[in-house]
Amino acid sequence: MHMADALISPPVAGTMWAATAGLVAYCSRKIRAELDERKAPLMGVLGAFIFSAQMINFSIPVTGSSGHLGGGMILSILLGPHAAFITMASILTVQALFFADGGLLALGCNVFNMAFFPCFVAYPLIFRKIVGERPTQGRLLTGAMAASIAALQLGAFCVVLETRFSGITELPFKQFALLMQPIHLAIGIVEGLVTAAVVGMVWKARPETRFLGAGVGPAGGGSYRKLLGGLALLTCVTAGLLSWFASAQPDGLEWSMAKTSGKEELAVPDRGVFAAAGAVQQKTAFLPDYDFKKSEVSGGTEEAGTGGGAVVPVGTSVAGLVGAGLTLALVAALGWGLRSRRRIA
Repeated sequence: MHMADALISPPVAGTMWAATAGLVAYCSRKIRAELDERKAPLMGVLGAFIFSAQMINFSIPVTGSSGHLGGGMILSILLGPHAAFITMASILTVQALFFADGGLLALGCNVFNMAFFPCFVAYPLIFRKIVGERPTQGRLLTGAMAASIAALQLGAFCVVLETRFSGITELPFKQFALLMQPIHLAIGIVEGLVTAAVVGMVWKARPETRFLGAGVGPAGGGSYRKLLGGLALLTCVTAGLLSWFASAQPDGLEWSMAKTSGKEELAVPDRGVFAAAGAVQQKTAFLPDYDFKKSEVSGGTEEAGTGGGAVVPVGTSVAGLVGAGLTLALVAALGWGLRSRRRIA
């Protein structure tokens, strides 16, 4: 659900940038008071994991479409909404700047659509109400499913509204909405299952956690280090290996656009802020589309052959591992900075 710059007008982009910047400032103030030395590394490792997980598109049967994990609910449940919002904003910024995944002009929209609804709507109003203070496996699954579906439905509809207010005539409101909502319902079901599985794994590793949204509970003990190590290993496997098997089918947004306008991508205007944002992204994106630049390798993608004639997508593995590392570094730096400001204050 990463919007490209072609889907947004400068006034709508500016409005969403302002809204997102305000939320980032608000969340930064909040987590300065609540962040401790245990949550900061978890933010970084979870951010790296969600980055790698978003690289894996899974096919939606019959439709010819695919989807990928959003991860907002996982972050909200395990970190709390404020730290989750900052972490998701960091992930999407790394993706846009260094991998050209989502436009820079549309970055405010993408952060709002993919972070605001899970963090500040679905998590407090659905997940916590269902799970309560004494979670069970059944409540966890029900809460994760309901909250994930709601967050994706709201985010998808917000995409439709943003294109509507931007005057994108190629995507008529009614037809676009009637395609976006059902396909993201299917994606939301898968996201709910994955969310329940990941949160259940963390809950099993930290059984003393009674209120999941407050964080992972007290440190002190090998289980916390084991949890971080396990998530780090899972991130490396996902980014470096499982990313090879991502579906090549268009994602839910691209599929809906193709069914509505006949095109999976719309042309980006080559003037004004569009041209400026594109020029910046072209310079910063050293692994566009999670692969080596076309000019750097023969045939567009560097692949290593094996004895059986198979090919290994080296560029994908490198992009996944580098992106996970960049996300980890950015989120860790933000956490360290916020903790330092709290100590100074």
